[in-house]
This record gives sequence, structure tokens and C-alpha cells, in this order.
Amino acid sequence: MIGFRNNVFKLDTANTSYLFRITKFNHLEHVYYGRLITRSDSARVLAQKRTVPMGCGITYDKSDEIYSLDSLCLEWSDNGRGDYRQSPAELKMPDGSFVSDFIYQTHHVIKGGIEMKSLPSAYGAEGTLIIDMLDKSNQTKLTLHYSLFPECDVITRRAVLTHTCEGSLTIRRFMSMMVDLPDENFDMYTLDGGWIREAHLHKRNVSCGIIVNSSTTGASSNRHNPGFFLAEGNATEDSGHVYGFNLVYSGNHYGMAEKSGLDHVRIALGINPHMFEWILEKDASFESPEAVMTFTGKGFNGMSRNMHDFVNEHIVRGDWKKKERPVLLNNWEAHFFDFNESRLLKLAGEAKSLGVELFVVDDGWFGKRNSDRAGLGDYSVNPKKFPGGLKAFSDKIHGLGLDFGLWFEPEMVNEDSDLYRAHPEYAVALPGKEKVLGRNQLVLDLCRPEVRDYIVENVGRILDENNINYVKWDMNRHIAEAYSGALKNQGEFHHRYIIGLYEILSRIFSGRSHILLESCSSGGNRFDLGMLCHSPQIWASDDTDPVERLKIQGGLSCLYPASTMGSHVSQSPHQQTLRDTPLSTRFNVSAFGCLGYELDLKFLSPEEKKEIGDQIAFYRKYRRVFQFGKFSRGLTYKDNKVVWQAVSDDNGCAVSGFFQTMAGAAESQDKLVVKGLSRGTYSVQTRKQRLYIKRFGGLMKHVLPVELDPDGPVLRTAGRHFSLRDCVEQYQCSNLVLETGIPLNSQFMGTGYNPGVRMLGDFGSSLYVIERKKGVDDE
Repeated sequence: MIGFRNNVFKLDTANTSYLFRITKFNHLEHVYYGRLITRSDSARVLAQKRTVPMGCGITYDKSDEIYSLDSLCLEWSDNGRGDYRQSPAELKMPDGSFVSDFIYQTHHVIKGGIEMKSLPSAYGAEGTLIIDMLDKSNQTKLTLHYSLFPECDVITRRAVLTHTCEGSLTIRRFMSMMVDLPDENFDMYTLDGGWIREAHLHKRNVSCGIIVNSSTTGASSNRHNPGFFLAEGNATEDSGHVYGFNLVYSGNHYGMAEKSGLDHVRIALGINPHMFEWILEKDASFESPEAVMTFTGKGFNGMSRNMHDFVNEHIVRGDWKKKERPVLLNNWEAHFFDFNESRLLKLAGEAKSLGVELFVVDDGWFGKRNSDRAGLGDYSVNPKKFPGGLKAFSDKIHGLGLDFGLWFEPEMVNEDSDLYRAHPEYAVALPGKEKVLGRNQLVLDLCRPEVRDYIVENVGRILDENNINYVKWDMNRHIAEAYSGALKNQGEFHHRYIIGLYEILSRIFSGRSHILLESCSSGGNRFDLGMLCHSPQIWASDDTDPVERLKIQGGLSCLYPASTMGSHVSQSPHQQTLRDTPLSTRFNVSAFGCLGYELDLKFLSPEEKKEIGDQIAFYRKYRRVFQFGKFSRGLTYKDNKVVWQAVSDDNGCAVSGFFQTMAGAAESQDKLVVKGLSRGTYSVQTRKQRLYIKRFGGLMKHVLPVELDPDGPVLRTAGRHFSLRDCVEQYQCSNLVLETGIPLNSQFMGTGYNPGVRMLGDFGSSLYVIERKKGVDDE
């Protein structure tokens, strides 16, 4: 609900209130953001108090010596009028100065929201507050939008700048939102990393100065995700104040937290001002991307739940909104570029027999694409790999009872390609300088309309001619030498590139909403809300090692739901780390996402194939819980443990994942804690999984009646056809006991094995299924 009384704006969601007011000089003063308060609670009581002038302060107006912008908590701040904290805008005004002073003029409230002209945004808002502000000396209008999503406890913000007088106005920085919060001994949490180590969670105390979270690669980047959050110093997974922020944008972003000497913390988020410049002539406007913010008093999991609900309900759209994602097999790690139709069909047939629903052909199906040095930009099907054409192959895949998916990298071009030879000007390059390559490729200039048309026409043709059900859209390098011959002002390049990308995606997929689009950019190089407006899921990382995925998916889970994360089971030892992990753990981690497999099935033993068949059957049974259940991260008291859980919408079923990284000698007791279930009696059971003979190594000779070489042919053959069952625990108890925690069976401690011993070791894990028992007395 949006209210306005006595010059105070009050924005209420289901559990939060956001207050700001119009000051005596018509600035917007931030008053409060936190738990829901009553209508009678006064802004005068909640506002920060100022009763004496600041030393060295600049007085805004000589009629009030106490009124200094530098001491106010603000909703928007300007340059040159006495606020020395970083401004959300840096504007070179028509008068040649960098001084602006936007003051309140009027406001109105509408139902729903206003669709943006060139950028994606959230949909389904309950209402939007629109505030018009004016810099009188230059007759420039600033419009602030506040949209409410009450059931998610989310407020989105964005800004529009409109230039209405003669002369040009140059934008050098223009954030989507800004707010000043009183400090709560804040820590700032960011998701940082690089290729194959995306989204690792990092914590920094917000002390005096500025902490910046930004990207300059041309994409939202694997270096620093645009989302971040601030938490009071004693916050935990389930308690404490947490403020979450994110941006509906896929390009260079900039987020910051600045603590002042008055212990006010300024948060701002928007387009990165690095190499950004936008010139407005009379009557022209510029709109910022949409920023997202949420508050909770229920710790990190509470903040994550708000963000997850927001993404699933108001970002992901079309046919795949809240729709279960298929189990897929992607051929990349099985073949790289070395495949033909026969090999693919054999792999697809085997995949179908195990329960896979979607078969995906990755890179290498087009042009002369036998390595990463040629072919990008071309869309002719490789006749040696598909002698009957791609349509005939697609028909064969569908004939097996599988859907068919295809990999594309439409934003890129190789110099060794028909496209580049015909149109070298389509590539991003600086005239007169040697081109710089990444992965042996150049970036196509999406600022050019003819390039956008080329991509739309060719990708659309392939999709329609070949009955494609799924697309993996990749982008495998950063942008360098940001220059377009189509632009007069190169400061517009990065933003116009992203606008061009959104246009392409809309033109291709808006009329083909049945196709499941999975975005990818060397893994998680473009994992953001802007891409999720077009692609319901994103490939989280090229790293399929489950131990690394615990960090990657665990970090992403802070801001993004499991339904958005592509997560695959691959061959071990893993191609990215050489780490050897159990097949069970590879699945157990991948199950908390959109499950896929990425391995050559012909090299698996019969026992491993049986296990994969069991995994897929289990996942399909509990798929809705994994993908759309209420996800949370469990509190662990040991550094080598990770606990995840997902609870069904009706709170009557949960799946809990218990993961161990490096085992310690004589591991102490563990317990299973499950929260969020409704009142009742529940059964608890471990998902059945296999123990392979090779895991016991030389211990086998001590339990066999004859001595056999642990690495010899007899035990190797036995291991292909026989396995042991890992420990299966079964309990019955109330939800209250589960909230307290059930002590689990002992782990292997070097003293022997029996069916009651949990055989985790290094990188071991278990899934526990918790289901309410019907007809059982709950007393």
C-alpha cells in the first residue's frame, strides 16, 4: 500500500514499511526502512535528529543554519549543494556546471507499473509511486519510480531524466536508486570470483569510506554479480536485519556502500559510470535500469526467500514461469567438437533409457566448427556431422521420445568464418589498431541494426526449421575495444550493446515462448535479473565439480532461486579441478537446481548407469520441491559441512542435503535439522545410494576369504556389476523434533563397516526425504 499524509510517503509491503518525507526545502529525506509499522507511527519520531549545525557544514539556505544536505538521510542527492557523499548522478548541465538541485514538484500513484521503453523490468506490481522533481535553473526533470510487490516484501526503484531546455546535457553517472540508512554495524556481502569459480560469497565490514561492487567487462560479469546485501553485525541465516539489493540489468554495473562520519550508510546501484557518457538534447529522456530492494528481520534466509519469490513471480515470465524444467543431457563434456550423427544418436538413446527428457547438442554443429578457431557467425549445418541435415537428426531425436536442444553463440564471430569475410565491419574493433581476441573470437557489434537483423533472421530460421525445444545461448568472452562505427558518441557503446541484446532476445523468443532458453556466458558470466527476464534459467558455471558447486550455487542462492540454476552431473575426476568425487554427491548437489548430465554414458559401468537411472527417477518425483520449494541454507557448526534444504509449498514435504567436504579423522556426531514444516508427524528417510567397491581400496583384502589385488581385474570387474548400499536411516517424529535436530548415525571412523555406518569420507553426502504422515496422531 502506498500512502501520503502530512508530506510523508509510507510504502507498506506484507511485512515491511518504507518511509520518506518532503523537507521544508522540498528534498526527499529518508526516514525508515524496516519491519512493518502502524499508520500512527510518526516520521518525526523515526527520523534522524539534527539540533545543532555541523562543523564545516554547508548551509543549504541562510534561513536555517542547521539544514545541511550532508547531515540528512536522503532518497536522492546532488552535487554542488553541500552533500559531499557520492551522488547518484554526475551531470554536466547546459550551463556548463556540474551543479544540480532536484527538488520535489508533484507525485501521483498508479495501479501496476509502467513498462520500460528499452529495458526489461519486473511485472505484476501492485502499484507505483511516481515523483517528479525539478532542477529549476536548468529546467531538467528527474522522475523517481517506486513499485511495490507486497507479497515478496520487495520495492523496485528506477529513475528517468528528462531534459527540457535548450542546449545539451551530458550524463556521466546516473544510478537507478540511492538511499541513506543509519548504520547497524553493517557487513556487506558480495558474490565474487571468475571463470569456474563464480559467485563465491565474501563479507566486508562497512567502515568509513566506500565499498564498490562493479563490473567493467561489458556484462554483469563473473567477477562481481550485480546483487549484494547488507546485514547487521550479528545476523545469522535465520535472524537479524538484512537488506538485499539487485539490478535488472546485464551490462556494466556499479553498486556501492559509503559510510559517513555521522554513521549514515549510503547505498547506490545502477549503470557503471566507467566509460559511460550519454548526451541529452532538448526533450530527450534517459531511463535507468530497475533496481530491487528488500528488507527482512529473519536473517539471510529470509532475505533470500523474498528474492526467490520475486524472481519466480515477477521476473521469469512466459510459458516457463513456475513450470518444471526437464532433465537434460548435454554432449559437450562427452565430445567437445569431435562428434557425428551416429555418436550423438547412440548417446541420446542411452540417455533416454535412463530417464533423460531433453537431448542437447552443444558447440560444433555448424560451419567449419571443428575447433574454437572457426565458424562462429555462420549458420550452415555441418554436412559431415549431419549428412541428412539437422531437421532429419531432430526428427530422430524426437522419435526417441526426447525433446531436442541446440547451442548458439550469436553475439560472436571468428575471423575464419563466412560472415567475417563478407562483413568485417560487423565486429567490434577500433579502426587502425590490431584486434584483440578472446577465445579466438571477436564480438559482434549489436549497436548496428543490420547485425541485430542478421542474428534474428538466422537464429529464428534454425529454430523454426528444426523443431527446437531448448536453446543454450552462450557468450564466451569479455568486450574490449568498445567502439562502434554506428555511434557518434562511444560513451554510449556498452549500454546500447545491452539494449541491442535485449531487442534480439525479444524478437527471437517472444513469438516462440514454448522454447526453453538457458542463458550462458562462459558459465555464470551473465547471471543477472536482466537475462532472467528472457531466459528462465542460466548456466551457473562451467565448473561441474560438486564441491566447487557448493560454493557457486550456495552463493547464488542468496539472491536467485534454484529454478534459475543450470546444474549438471559430469564425469569424475572433473575436467576443471581433477578432483574425484562420488557419483552420489555429483547428483545430490545438482538436484538443487535444474538437473542435467554432461558425460559420455558409454564409459559408465552397469552399476553407475543403474544409479543414474535411480537418481533421475528420484529427481522427477521431487522435482517441484527442488526447483520451486522454499530453499534455505542450514546452520552448520563444522567448517567441513554444508546443509541445504527445500520445503514444498504446502510445508508438508522437504528434501535436505547434507554435504561433507574434507573428512576429518573420527568425525564427531552430526544432526539433521529441518525447519519450515507444518505441524504434524513426519517420516524421515535417507535416499538410497550406492557404495562402489573401489571406494574401499586396500581394505577389501582384509574382508575377503582370499587375497585379491584391489586394482586387479577381478575386483575391477566386480565393481562394474556390484555395489553396496550406503547407510539408510529411517525415523518418525514431529516437526518440533526436526526443528531441534535428529542425531544421525556415526560416520566411518576407521574401525569397521556395517550397514548402519554413514560412509561419507571426503566429498560424501546424503539426501534426506521428510514427508508428513497422513492419519497419524499429531499429539
